[in-house]
Amino acid sequence: MAEGGRRGFWEVMNNIDRRIIFLILAVCVTIPLIVSTGGEIKPTAPVIRAHASVESLSPGDYMMISIDFDATSAPELMPMLRAVLRQAFEKDVKIIMLGHIAIGLPLGHMALEQVAAEYDKEYGVDYVDLGYRPGYIAVMIAMGREIEDIFASDYQGTPLREMPVTADIHSYDDIDLLFGFEHGAVIDYWVRYTQARFDQRMTFGTTAVMAPDAYPYLQSGQIEGLVGGLKGAAEYETLIGQPGLGTRGMPAQQWAHLLVIGFIVLGNLGYYFTRKRGRGAA
Repeated sequence: MAEGGRRGFWEVMNNIDRRIIFLILAVCVTIPLIVSTGGEIKPTAPVIRAHASVESLSPGDYMMISIDFDATSAPELMPMLRAVLRQAFEKDVKIIMLGHIAIGLPLGHMALEQVAAEYDKEYGVDYVDLGYRPGYIAVMIAMGREIEDIFASDYQGTPLREMPVTADIHSYDDIDLLFGFEHGAVIDYWVRYTQARFDQRMTFGTTAVMAPDAYPYLQSGQIEGLVGGLKGAAEYETLIGQPGLGTRGMPAQQWAHLLVIGFIVLGNLGYYFTRKRGRGAA
């Protein structure tokens, strides 16, 4: 009886309806988001260095923010974007936003407007959104000579020279730090064509899966800091003392990972026992 019951259990585990798995995963993610505020988060060295790069800026300095992601990576990158914007506006740093993924720029603009309102910042005076231009390599190189050659106006069509925030901005020489938010290979081109050619200071936030590819740039000193994935966003929020979606999302992510590991173990055990039974029957 015991043997039959065990076989029956593993057969059920090996053929569980995927809708049940999705339901369990949804519950596992939702409950921590509702009832948990997140545990202790200890910032790691790459995130500390990223935070320090922004912290080194003085009031009136310029930070260029590049939105190089879309909605598929927003859960990881939007929390760190908001955290960086809050730190910058707290220090009265001027923000120039642009991007090389057109469908992601509206997300960056939403975050920019939201955080700017929190700090009573004025568009055209304290920050600006230049928008998108195709051909990112050509754009990156051209901005090293004259930004107005590529972005003669902002995303609304207002000429750069008519806005106080960009009236005297011409090239990377006027940009004190570039902070890119990446989910693909654009980070490689920023480093190759902007950092290497124009010696532009750079820091990046990336999705977790992209972070390993960016570490060589950090180790070589080509970039100053690196914020990787939702965990990095939570660490950054810890450093600025303003917990947000990154901090709230960490317990949910941890429980989801544990659940996936559990399903993998159960699936393999189910396969093992059902295969063993099949061999015994033969």
